[in-house]
Amino acid sequence: MPTVEILSQGDEVVTGQTVDTNAAWLAAQLTELGYDVVRHTTVGDRIDDLVGLFLEIGERADMCLCTGGLGPTDDDLTAPAVARAFDCPLVLDEQALADLIGKYERAGRRMPEVNRRQAHLPRGSERIDNDWGTAPGFAVQSPRAWFVCLPGVPREMKKMFDARVRPRLQERFPVPPARLVTLRTIGVGESNLQEVIGRFEEPDVVLSYRTMLPENHVKLRFGPEASAEHIRQVVERIANQVQRWVFTVEGYDEPLLGLDLGGGSHTEVIARRLAAAGHTLAVAESCTGGRIAAACTALPGASTWFLEGRITYSNAAKVAQLGVEPAALEAHGAVSEPIARQMAEGVRSRSGATFGIGVTGIAGPGGATADKPVGTVHIALSTPEGTQHRALRLPGDRERVQRLAVASALELLRRTL
Repeated sequence: MPTVEILSQGDEVVTGQTVDTNAAWLAAQLTELGYDVVRHTTVGDRIDDLVGLFLEIGERADMCLCTGGLGPTDDDLTAPAVARAFDCPLVLDEQALADLIGKYERAGRRMPEVNRRQAHLPRGSERIDNDWGTAPGFAVQSPRAWFVCLPGVPREMKKMFDARVRPRLQERFPVPPARLVTLRTIGVGESNLQEVIGRFEEPDVVLSYRTMLPENHVKLRFGPEASAEHIRQVVERIANQVQRWVFTVEGYDEPLLGLDLGGGSHTEVIARRLAAAGHTLAVAESCTGGRIAAACTALPGASTWFLEGRITYSNAAKVAQLGVEPAALEAHGAVSEPIARQMAEGVRSRSGATFGIGVTGIAGPGGATADKPVGTVHIALSTPEGTQHRALRLPGDRERVQRLAVASALELLRRTL
C-alpha cells in the first residue's frame, strides 16, 4: 500500500494563529482512497527547514501532499525549496503567467508585479491549474516520492484536490479503496464506548474513536481485502454493543438493527425524520440563547419543519411570550421542571407546532446556588401525547454547557421520534 505524508507550511500554522484543517481534511480523503497516511509535519517559513524536510520525505514516502507557501510574498517558499532540494531551478511557466494576468483583467484590476513569482515553477514539474484562486499548484517527482504542492487556502486546496489531484493519484497509485463505516453516537463519552466495546482485535480492521462535541464516533476502517461477510459481522457486533447511543451510521447500507443509515449530523438526522413524517418544531430557549434554533435553521429546507424559536431569557419574557405562570416562577424559580414544561407547552400551543422544546438552566459562570450549581439544566418536550422532562447536570464552562444542553434537548426529540 502506498505511504503518504502531509506537509503544511507557514509560520501562522506553527504558531497557532491558524488551525491546520487542511491536513485533517486531506488525511481523511487519502485514507478513504485506500492510502496509508503515516505522518503529518508542520514547518514555518524557513527555507533551510523546508529543504531538509523535502529531502527526508523524499526518501521515506511514496507521495507527499503539501499545502501553503505558494503565494506572491517573500515568505512563500515552497517552490524555491523544492527547486533547491531536487535541483530543478524555477522557470517561468508562460501559461501560468497568462492565466494569472487573465484573472486580474477579468476582475478589472492590474496584476501586481510581485504576483509574477507565482508563475515560476520548478523545472520539469507538472502545473496544477487553480480555477478558484491565483496561485497554481504543481507536482514534481523526486527519486522516490511524488510531491503535490497546493495552496494553503482551504477552499482552493479542496477544489483543486477533488478536480485535479484525486484523478492523478488514482492513476499513479491505483489501490482498492478502504471501507470506512462510522457509527455516530451522542450522550456517551469516548471512554464509555471503549469500555462497552472492550478489546478489539480483528484482521483487516482498524477501530478508532473520534470526539466532535457533542458527538463521539466509532470508526471501523476495513482493508481492501475484507470480505462483505466479514464487514457485516463486525459492523453488526459493534452496532449491537453501542446501539442505544447511535443516532446514525455512515458507510453502510444493509439493514442494521433499525438504525438510521442516512449519515449526517445529529440535527440532520432529526430534520429528516421530522420532514418525512410531516411534523413541525418550535423551541423556547433561555440558557441556550437561540442555539437550538440556529442549529435547526442552519440546515437547507428547515422551513418545511421548523416554525419558530423564542429566546425568553428574562422571567418577564417567559410570561409574556410563552404564558409561563408568574406564580410558578415565584414558587420554583426559572430553572426548574415546572418552568421548562410550561415553556415547551407554551411555544407549542402558540406556534401550532407538532413538538415544542423548552430549555432553562444555569450556564455559568455566575448565577448558581447551592441546590442549583452551574450546569443545572431542565429540558422539556411537549408532544401531542403529553410533555416529557429531563433534569441534567452538565459539566464544563459556559460554552460546553450550552452545547451539551442543545444536544440533550434535540436528542430527547430524536428518541421520541
